[in-house]
Parts: sequence; C-alpha cells; structure tokens
Amino acid sequence: MNKPLSALIFAAIGMIAGSAAAQETPWLLRVRAVYLDTAKKSDPVGGAGAADRLTVSSETIPEIDLSYFFTPNWAAELVATYPQKHHVQLDGKDIGTFKHLPPTLLLQYHFVLDAPLKPYIGAGVNYTTMSKVHLLDGAASLEHDSVGLALQAGLDYAIDKKWSLNLDVKKVRIRSDVYIGGARVSRVKPDPLMLALGVGYRF
Repeated sequence: MNKPLSALIFAAIGMIAGSAAAQETPWLLRVRAVYLDTAKKSDPVGGAGAADRLTVSSETIPEIDLSYFFTPNWAAELVATYPQKHHVQLDGKDIGTFKHLPPTLLLQYHFVLDAPLKPYIGAGVNYTTMSKVHLLDGAASLEHDSVGLALQAGLDYAIDKKWSLNLDVKKVRIRSDVYIGGARVSRVKPDPLMLALGVGYRF
C-alpha cells in the first residue's frame, strides 16, 4: 500500500473515531427524590348520596429511571422505585395501609438547544400494582392492578458532558376499586402529581 493511500486511510479512521468519541452515548441514568402529592379523591363509600370519602396519603419517595435516546430529540424513559407504603383515611380517620409499585414508561421529546438548560416533555403509561393491603383490620381490599396515562415535563441542566441536574413533573392516573366482603363499595383515585429533583449521568 502506498504512503499517500495509507495516510488517507489512517486520517479517515481518526476522523471517525474522533466523531464517535464526541457524540453523546444513548443512555442516561437519573436518581431523583420525588414528592408524590395525591389527589385525595374517591367515590363516596356506599354509593351515591353517601358522604364518606377515602383518601390516600402523600409521600416523599426515591426514584430511579433509565432513558435511551433514539435520536438527540426522542427518548424512551423507564421510571421505577420499590414498593411504597401509603396510609388510607376514611373521613379523616386512619383505616390502614397498603403498598404500591408504580413503574412508568414514557416517550419523550427533548428540545435540543445550544445552552446548558434543556427542556423536555413526555407521555406514556403507568402500571401500578397494589400489595400488602391492611384496611379495616382485613375487612377491606383493593383491586390489584391499575393502568393509566402519565404526562411529563422537565428540565435538564448540563453540568458537563456526563453529569446533569434534573427537575421533573409528572401527572399519573391511578385508580383502584375498594371491596368489603367481596362487594365493591368505592373507587379510590390517588392520581398523584409527582414533583421530582435529581441528578443524571450520561454513559
């Protein structure tokens, strides 16, 4: 192989390698602290005309999520935590607890701006499972699964090419029927607003 051709090949390889190194990787890991502000809504216990209402407590929970960028603009995000405990009240009186696990999958659009502050919006689906339900000394139970829409908006602030700070807001639809003695007596509607602050790492 002659020297000019060899030099051209090595120069092309160097350009490709340099370009690949300069590009961001498609994976982004975030860890967040989330304030889960429940809507405190339910159908009246006992049906129409009844005054008693069920409410679910608001909580601060840890959250971890993993995003994959298909393009600089489009990404998919999987949000997860471990089962979280909530207190349930009936007309302001504590009647027990339950745990829920609310993984959420979102499709996001990221606005690519020539600035450290990068906003995004997203929409997807939430799947919540209820477990360890202890209501009215075991007399009441909750429907096990809930599937609902999730909406999202957020901001990433780039500290450098890998690290960022994150502010995120999600609204999630969660519903569960309430049963006593096998009969449906109400539907609880936590529908939480999730306010999150965290840190991200691009790898």
